[in-house]
Amino acid sequence: MEPLLSAIVGDLVSRALSMVTQRYLQSKGAEEEKLQRLRAVLLRIDATVEEAEGRHITNQAMLQQLQMLRRGMYRGYYTLDTFRYRAHRDKADGEASTRRSFALSRFSPSSSRRTFFSVCDAPSRDLVLDAGSCSNLDKMLSSLERMIGDMQEFVMFLASYPRISRQPYSAYLSHDQVMFGLQMEKETILSFLLCREVARNGSLGVLPIIGPARVGKSTLVEHVCHDERVRRRFSLIVFFSGNDLNGGNLATLKGSGVIKHQNLASSPRGDSLAVIELAGDMDEETWRGLYTSAASHMTPGSKIILTSRSEKIASLGTAESVMLKFLSQEAYWCFFKTVAFGSTNPGEHPNLAALGMEIAVHMNRSFVAANIVASLLRTNLDTRFWRRVLRCLRDFASKHLSMFGEHPTNLLRKDQPVYMWTMAKTTNVFVMRDIYDEPSPQISEVPRITAQDVLSGRVTSEGAFQAVAWRSRIPPCYTYLVSFVVSRTDKQAVLGKKRSRQDRI
Repeated sequence: MEPLLSAIVGDLVSRALSMVTQRYLQSKGAEEEKLQRLRAVLLRIDATVEEAEGRHITNQAMLQQLQMLRRGMYRGYYTLDTFRYRAHRDKADGEASTRRSFALSRFSPSSSRRTFFSVCDAPSRDLVLDAGSCSNLDKMLSSLERMIGDMQEFVMFLASYPRISRQPYSAYLSHDQVMFGLQMEKETILSFLLCREVARNGSLGVLPIIGPARVGKSTLVEHVCHDERVRRRFSLIVFFSGNDLNGGNLATLKGSGVIKHQNLASSPRGDSLAVIELAGDMDEETWRGLYTSAASHMTPGSKIILTSRSEKIASLGTAESVMLKFLSQEAYWCFFKTVAFGSTNPGEHPNLAALGMEIAVHMNRSFVAANIVASLLRTNLDTRFWRRVLRCLRDFASKHLSMFGEHPTNLLRKDQPVYMWTMAKTTNVFVMRDIYDEPSPQISEVPRITAQDVLSGRVTSEGAFQAVAWRSRIPPCYTYLVSFVVSRTDKQAVLGKKRSRQDRI
């Protein structure tokens, strides 16, 4: 009897295991089939977006559809990468968990803060895990297939727009030399500037550009002003800061503005472009006086661009405001992946790509942070090195969230100092007190120390110094500099006179 029962139980167990294995293989096969479909859809969307970006589109509805395609493409690639590197991410998380308690104890011995740090890590993991869920894959695939099916008319209309003359370049150089994620906003500004609408009663066209600090307002405007079509359209392009506008009279401002372009032969009508950069609001009386003065001194075809962090200036425009926002996390990952790996294929380094996805989350969608950290990672494609950078960034964010209730990049956008992380084995305190830009400084004026030298631990000596954070290749090719203070105590590092400068616009 016992041999019979043993045989029956063995058969049942064998069938159960066979059924479980079969279901697992079927689910894996179905998942892989969906991922193949997702890759195919993304290739079609990518080709459509690339074709559209090579044409000068002026229709706002077409630009909005193009923006929808881009957003869908970024979300799709984020989902695809999450599934592709999921196993490698889980392995990295398991190895990192054994070191988590030691890393957190560097900042506070209390259990309450250790608990807080653990909670701070949860959003970054949840963001990646949500993108890697099966339900999200189904929704993403369905959404993108429906989107590409609705774009037939969009593709047909593309042929009616002229091509933009440019030299071919790689994706790495493309992201390094254009305003990534702001193509729609750039085309909107270009359309406003190039349009020669009929002026009424000497009125001037005014375009407000609104966005938070360091989102790229000034860089975007200067990038547009370097366009040859804009330089042919206007004989004079002048930039004014908010500190120049006390009198509210354009006649008194001529000597205070910065002339970015001047060519009296480029525009027979002598049209001018005035760019006014504000940190905050402008009261109505000052604006009324400034606008009246501008209308009397500028030709009717001239234009004014206002940039500010305040949404209140939207009421001052004659055109709909351009609103700038930070990239979505999906688009930010696409940008960071390109600058971190350069010409290297991320698919050949899945462990690094998995770590890179979490590193990108901890940088809070900052362009400057992406370029600083990416240049550091690009020089050392080693898993242990990238894991150390991730651990430093995780502790860096958690420490400031615990002490100040804000992410360190948000503090820097408010011109507040932060405790900087470093891979050096030192007890000295590193404080980043300022980030500022210089328009193409002379080589002799550029510091020899880089921010990467500080982060990698090559600089440990005490003192105050400037370091090069990033050299932008986007016109006007700013060099971003960082002020550091290294000392033995927090008090020595934080106190002291901060570099005098205008508020970053």
